[in-house]
Amino acid sequence: MSKKRKIYLWGLLLVAVLLPAAAAGCGAGGSERAYAEPAAHVDGRLVGGNNAFGINLFQALLGGEPDQNILISPASVSAALAMTYNGAAGETETAMIETLQLQGMTREEINGAFADLLSILRNPDPRVELVLANSLWMRSGVDFHEDFQQRNRDYFQAELKELDFNAPEAAKTINGWVRKQTRGKIDEIVEAPIDPDTVMFLINAIYFNGAWTKEFDPDATREIPFTLPGGGSKEHPVMFREGEFSYLEGDGFAAARLPYGENERIGMYIFLPDRESSLADFYGQLDAANWARWMSSFQLREGEIGLPRFKYEYEATLNEGLKALGMAIAFSAEEADFSGMRPIPPRLYISAVKHKTFIEVNEAGTEAAAATSTEVKVTSLLPSDEDNFTLIVDRPFFFSIVDDQTGALLFMGSVADPGQE
Repeated sequence: MSKKRKIYLWGLLLVAVLLPAAAAGCGAGGSERAYAEPAAHVDGRLVGGNNAFGINLFQALLGGEPDQNILISPASVSAALAMTYNGAAGETETAMIETLQLQGMTREEINGAFADLLSILRNPDPRVELVLANSLWMRSGVDFHEDFQQRNRDYFQAELKELDFNAPEAAKTINGWVRKQTRGKIDEIVEAPIDPDTVMFLINAIYFNGAWTKEFDPDATREIPFTLPGGGSKEHPVMFREGEFSYLEGDGFAAARLPYGENERIGMYIFLPDRESSLADFYGQLDAANWARWMSSFQLREGEIGLPRFKYEYEATLNEGLKALGMAIAFSAEEADFSGMRPIPPRLYISAVKHKTFIEVNEAGTEAAAATSTEVKVTSLLPSDEDNFTLIVDRPFFFSIVDDQTGALLFMGSVADPGQE
């Protein structure tokens, strides 16, 4: 056996955290850094690519956990991979661009668009806290190209830190940064001791805390049977609210939007398959083209929504999913080319891409998705009582959280069992 040591990036630590609003009036904090004013707009190619990549990754994760609650943040994964892409070259660079669905964009355009997107997503609403934080942790004594560091500092506002990975407290230091950014919801993501071949950690953390625009009345919450994937059922608390919602009746499903904050810019989209259908049938339709079509087709309707309270954590290593989407070369110790980070040899490669998420939904708040309809009508009339809808979420469902201003898909998940933590 060869004694040649393999040097790797262990890898991208992606942390996405969603929380309901425990108190109103919170702002987007979490960093002492002074940020620039929000951009006027963001390149639509980046948003479309990020959304398509997120949907592809979600579909890749479904195979192994069809009856489990799943939650990923396309925004988080895309940002962490884009930071890593800044050090890729040759075939590795091409593979990452294609996996991220950003073909046709130059490195400068991608970096600039991410900078614009991050600036717009910060401070979305007085009653919504959305923290996006990036960091690069580099092993002391290992030199990395200054332009690689500078791009991630300038465009991703990444904190660059050198750290003695051999020190007993090294993992604790990194975990402390993650814990701070996620308000304590992700307690540990780096295990001690750190592998001696690890030279860098690239971390993206997202923390979301949003109050519903109109909260659910706790007195209206009641337990009803929730049908489980296996066919059985269990009693579970479901929150109820009536009013006017953006609503869509699709092919085999119905969907509604619940907005957050004062300006309703961010909202949660709930997709409920028909009783004679299933989540598997819905996933058969879930792709980037249908997503864009659905998002432009919601119409205001009067109705009633019943949404389960739920709280769960999700953790996954994304290596196999990313390989299946075309990024296998980046994980190859023999073929990966990250010479944009430091000269070869030694060869750098990604060892692991980890993703951790947390979500809690209750009467006060949760995550949401929103989109603007492009359908134009001559006149708008209030619907009659016969047109009112009822959407009682008492079986497995899909949800997403979207920023309406940019169209960015922040989070997407499925709930097979709302009592599963």
